[in-house]
Amino acid sequence: MKKHATITRMVTPDHLCPWGIKALDLLKRSGYEVEDHHLKTMDANEAYKKEHGYDETPQIFIEGEHLGGYDHLREHLGKDPDPKEGETYQPVIAIFAVTFLMALTTTWAMLGALNVIRVLELFIAFSMCALGIQKLQDLKGYATGFVQYDLVAQRYVPYAYVYACIEAGGGILMIAGLLTWIVAPLVLIASGIGAVSIIKAVYIDKRTLKCACVGGDSSVPLGFISLTENLMMIAMAVWMMVKAL
Repeated sequence: MKKHATITRMVTPDHLCPWGIKALDLLKRSGYEVEDHHLKTMDANEAYKKEHGYDETPQIFIEGEHLGGYDHLREHLGKDPDPKEGETYQPVIAIFAVTFLMALTTTWAMLGALNVIRVLELFIAFSMCALGIQKLQDLKGYATGFVQYDLVAQRYVPYAYVYACIEAGGGILMIAGLLTWIVAPLVLIASGIGAVSIIKAVYIDKRTLKCACVGGDSSVPLGFISLTENLMMIAMAVWMMVKAL
């Protein structure tokens, strides 16, 4: 016989509680037969919590015994807690992983083979575009983080916006090798300043900061990964100029 669980969660026309959805899914995947109760208004949700003395919904019962909320369910089932907000390299790793695979498939589609040099060129250019998009989608939020460590942006804030455009635009033009003697020097200067700024902030001043490489409200710590972004851009700029000679 299946184990039985009851869940009470908020399901209103304007809001579906994400923890309720995740708890329901986890119960079903864990083999429970679930009795799913909906709180269909915000008032009903507040009244339910007040009546029973709960701080939150959803609330889960296993075989008639009160268990608690979503975190209690994960603990009961022996699952690791959901990751909380904090420092993580996941956004940058995701971007680099996807752009590297894009570079591989694009090179294969263009050449019918995997040319290592072309893969690396496209990987860096695609990464610049993707990271530039992250900055451009929230320029003000990105600039707030960027000015905390970039040496030029600290003296002239609009440079933060210029940097985002150089990164995204440089990546776009480098894909096709266009305007090399304009784009490559701009990318080299901007990324060189960025590298020096990160080295000073992290390794000399020993400051603990968030990296603006993935835009505003970043959870990526400023450090080696951030420096790597700038070193990749420096390498790409130098390589494009060498090729153009």
